[in-house]
Amino acid sequence: MSDYLQLNQRDNVGVLIAPRGEIPAGHKIALRDIARGERVVKYGCPIGIATADIRAGEWVHSHNLKTALGGEKDYVYAPESHPAAAPSEGTFMGYARPDGRVGVRNEIWVLPLVGCVNHTAERAAEKARQALNAPVYAFTHPYGCSQLGEDHNRTRELLCALCRHPNAGGVLVLGLGCENNSMAVFREKLGPVDEERVKFLVCQETEDEEEAAFTLISEIWKTAQKDERTLQPVSKLVIGLKCGGSDGFSGITANPLLGALSDGVCAAGGTALLTEVPEMFGAEELLMARCENEAVFQKTCDLVNGFKRYYEENHMPVYENPSPGNKAGGITTLEEKSLGCTQKGGLATVRDVLPYAAPVRTPGLNLVWGPGNDICAVTALTAAGAQLILFTTGRGTPLGGPAPTLKVATNGDLAARKAAWVDFNAGKLLSGTPMDAAAKELLQLVLDTASGRETAAERRGYREIAIFKSGVTL
Repeated sequence: MSDYLQLNQRDNVGVLIAPRGEIPAGHKIALRDIARGERVVKYGCPIGIATADIRAGEWVHSHNLKTALGGEKDYVYAPESHPAAAPSEGTFMGYARPDGRVGVRNEIWVLPLVGCVNHTAERAAEKARQALNAPVYAFTHPYGCSQLGEDHNRTRELLCALCRHPNAGGVLVLGLGCENNSMAVFREKLGPVDEERVKFLVCQETEDEEEAAFTLISEIWKTAQKDERTLQPVSKLVIGLKCGGSDGFSGITANPLLGALSDGVCAAGGTALLTEVPEMFGAEELLMARCENEAVFQKTCDLVNGFKRYYEENHMPVYENPSPGNKAGGITTLEEKSLGCTQKGGLATVRDVLPYAAPVRTPGLNLVWGPGNDICAVTALTAAGAQLILFTTGRGTPLGGPAPTLKVATNGDLAARKAAWVDFNAGKLLSGTPMDAAAKELLQLVLDTASGRETAAERRGYREIAIFKSGVTL
């Protein structure tokens, strides 16, 4: 049996399954002589340019391979069709909401309008968990004041999106009273709400803000406790797709596995959300070729070029990625990382492109405006309506978002060493488990999680948000 994988017949590099001398598992070796200046090919696509002559069998990494990426591009719509996936089959027990969406949790969320009341939110949530035995969680952040323009709007829109999330059986919005993100303007932006489920408190307007917050949470919980799970089809699933702490196996095991899963969910009428726009650079044209029509194609072009422009306006190279951990795991260039990363979206048609914090409108595969940063991206996916997040990792991370966050390990070593972090081992694909069998097993875990099974992150109490920021702080 060979100690390496050739992922595509056009590839001139292979990926080691086991270490070979000084070359770690997950890293690349040349399958033939590669001349300086020649393209290095993996996944059947270029991942960069050789910076030195490389002999067959030699290690291919940062010392002899560099990115070929640049700035904004003019793209041409060249649609491609792919065979339709078989629809996923199964059901889950979820909470039907009045707006037609379905929640997979029935929690009470405490959302501070400004960072000044973070600790108040946390203390009120903790008191409610202890006194009421209720699933109450505070999602703190440092923003809501001293922000201008787009940053200010993003903070407000993100918090509004969380207020409307189907996993929240109720929400307490907690303000200070003097912040830019004022309660009056926030309520106007939020629009009509169920006043038994969404309540508001301005701390400067009450004598004992913690007791007042606890009282309002108690009232919300009294209403939310009446909610019951009912049988729901796969078409009601909205899954977020994310990778973090990637390694050389991410694009071989866990990400393609998520692609197979998301294709089946989309074929059944459900929805998959793909973000991490900077980690589409170098693979974006594969997604563009799958856009449903020219309008979606143009929105995808704007999404990608807009993020490149954001980098350039901040005088940063668009290719300042992968991270040190990615490189240690075998990923050399952003093209290589992107080609592995975007496999989470499978081969489904791209149906829509969503701005930051905008709700999903169209079933199927959607691209979501968001950065590669793990917690920012998980928060953006949640705001778009993801009921749960599928998060692949080759290096490991304990992170948890507002929505249940399932960790899918790319290799068996990580799954064994970090069992308290990992929910599913995609490394079994390297030892002979067929992709179809692994996808069915992962789908069942998703359905069980949607029905109430706790993720590893939930069991450890790991839940947080991060709001994207690009401008000045006053």
